[in-house]
Amino acid sequence: MGKFILILGGARSGKSRYAVELAKKLKKKVVFIATAASSDREMEERIKLHKVSRPRHWKLIEEKKDISSILPKLRSKHEVVLIDCLGLLVSNLLAEGLEDKEIERRIKRLISAILKAGLITILVSNEVGCGIVPDNPLARRFQDLIGFANQMMTEKADEVIFMQSGIPAKIK
Repeated sequence: MGKFILILGGARSGKSRYAVELAKKLKKKVVFIATAASSDREMEERIKLHKVSRPRHWKLIEEKKDISSILPKLRSKHEVVLIDCLGLLVSNLLAEGLEDKEIERRIKRLISAILKAGLITILVSNEVGCGIVPDNPLARRFQDLIGFANQMMTEKADEVIFMQSGIPAKIK
């Protein structure tokens, strides 16, 4: 039986750490889907820190743009999928030059794949709505897209956890 858990939070809120700990507690076969792209030294260091925080026996899939095509294939070998994170996925799609409507279609396809997969899915996402409106068009576009994506996800999620300063608060 599938379950969809969304974990939202700002930068350094503890959302990824919480998601990993939650997946560990389930004591099931976990696959970790990473959306981060190693674009510079600092990002490489961030990725390394994330890797050492996860159990080595978890399967790792690095997919930056098309998670929905992977999910149907996981059910036979895994019980839990942890996707980290939706914000980077949206950022990667923006970097590809996709239009907003296409990104929205891909988010809807991801939601459908999550719901059909029958897995316990833990999805990490950035909450950017608590900050100021950015001063440039690309940042405002990202803020709008991730905000709408989070709203679509929360509508379908069974549970939503909001992380603030390392403290989880269940909001759904």
